[in-house]
Amino acid sequence: MGTQEYEADRTWPFVVAAYAFVATMVGTTLPTPLYDLYQRWLGFSPFTSTMIYAVYALGVIVALLLFGHLSDAVGRRPVMLAALVLSAASALCFLDADGLPELFTGRTLSGLSAGLITGTATVTVIELAPPRLRNASTLVATVANLGGLGLGSLLAGVLAEWAPAPLRLVFVVDLVLVTLAAVGVLALPETVRRTGRPPVRPERLRVPRDMRSTFVPAAMAGFAGFATLGLFTSVTPTFLLDVEGERDLAVAGGVVFSVFAASLGGQLLAQRLGIRRALPGGCALLVAGMAAIAGSLAAASLPLLVFGAVVAGTGQGLSFHAAVRAVTRRSPAARRAEVTSALFVLMYLAISIPVIGVGALSVAVGVRTAGLIFTGCVALLATATLLRLPRHGDLEERPVAHRGR
Repeated sequence: MGTQEYEADRTWPFVVAAYAFVATMVGTTLPTPLYDLYQRWLGFSPFTSTMIYAVYALGVIVALLLFGHLSDAVGRRPVMLAALVLSAASALCFLDADGLPELFTGRTLSGLSAGLITGTATVTVIELAPPRLRNASTLVATVANLGGLGLGSLLAGVLAEWAPAPLRLVFVVDLVLVTLAAVGVLALPETVRRTGRPPVRPERLRVPRDMRSTFVPAAMAGFAGFATLGLFTSVTPTFLLDVEGERDLAVAGGVVFSVFAASLGGQLLAQRLGIRRALPGGCALLVAGMAAIAGSLAAASLPLLVFGAVVAGTGQGLSFHAAVRAVTRRSPAARRAEVTSALFVLMYLAISIPVIGVGALSVAVGVRTAGLIFTGCVALLATATLLRLPRHGDLEERPVAHRGR
């Protein structure tokens, strides 16, 4: 009995930390199925819709650059609470929205929240894992991250389609989820010794020369994969409505959910395959997924779009896991956080910049043509990554000696 009580005592903080991670990430994708409703209500273009989405990525990048190591100095709980407060503030902006300023503000706050919570919650889940779950703690953190992202779109789509007040109720539900998470986080034990208030300054983003042959293809693969996620989490409802003729918001949420579910599956598969097979395999699946998505846009086929989403999502998961693992394993220990931060900043730029391009193109040439151009560009980048992959062991899971910058 004593052992069971000990395990229960060690398990609840782990569960609470994982739940707080899920609740925060749910809020970041709630608006995705709703963009078309906002467009019709406020009368803005698809380009404006992609700009609203893109400021989310800007918020993430700012938080990563300025506050990436904040929890090491002030503790995990304060940073997680700050992220939850920002998430709640974002929900309030959408709940009270009657114009574009509230939408832009809400997405910016959501990005700051995600940037704060991603690294902090990941290490908190790992640090609070009970002994019997320690080996699975990294997987749990990954599931919480991607699962929250997928569930946000699915929840919003289902509630918007089948419940009243489609632009209000979902954010009330979000506020309840976030409030419960904040109450739980307040009760969590602290896992680090506070060292004071660190200066707020941008993180350095430099990559040692000795590992650039690894970093460049990893960054290219990550860019292609995250651009795909950005496409699905920003303009999926527009594609479904204007090209496929599908108005069901639950379907829109389900398509986005399928991408993140496939990404999670790809990451699990990558753990078995290893870097040398997962990175090129992921790039190849991204090319195949883009071909299927292009075919769905050309033929106005919803099943083909879903198939392409699953294939591309799997490829994103494979290449993302392999890219991060290759970079972290090959980085000099003293500069590992710096190099990894550089990789993640590039990936989040991929969520925003290409999507803004799709929005601008859709105004000029139409949604279908813009989507076809986007899929072609991502397929070319993934193909170029395959050709750029090192051939002489640079993807081996071993660190390199640092010989300069």
